[in-house]
Amino acid sequence: MLKDFSLVFFVFFANWCIVGVNSGELKHLTNELEIKVPANEVWQLYRNLGFSMLTAQKLKNSIQGIKVLKGNGGVGTVLRFTLVPGNSSYTEKFVVIDDKKRVKVSQGLSGDCLAYGCSVEIVRFDIIEKSETSSIVKFSIYYAVKKEFKAKNPKPIQFLQLSAAAGQVAKKFLESKHI
Repeated sequence: MLKDFSLVFFVFFANWCIVGVNSGELKHLTNELEIKVPANEVWQLYRNLGFSMLTAQKLKNSIQGIKVLKGNGGVGTVLRFTLVPGNSSYTEKFVVIDDKKRVKVSQGLSGDCLAYGCSVEIVRFDIIEKSETSSIVKFSIYYAVKKEFKAKNPKPIQFLQLSAAAGQVAKKFLESKHI
């Protein structure tokens, strides 16, 4: 529990230092999905570029393309997703990949709610072992709204919906390998 707190605190503190956001100002949205596959196997898909590439391949009606701008799937990797319609994009950087805890954290660099009023967007995946043959993917988006946009209350809803669809793609892919 203390280690989980320290990881989250580190991410929030690092972002506070970078963009001046108090972690108390961060809001969050969370979604959970059960996958009937062992957590270590789910983690192998989520921990690097596999999840992003699978999502781009299977959700062509939502994602026009994905480009690796920097890195090879480890910490520091930067990805740009070009979304459909309207050719909007979302760019993120992998900032934490913890193989022991099966936690991956990305920081949004541009696009999504950052384009219309958020000052910070942090995406976190936790792969939680439910049993030897089942796991939970917990997906959380933490974000802060710029003061001048608080009345509009922007939220990363599009990204949350896309991530929920991506989770279903990953679930179908992983569970089909276990039949």
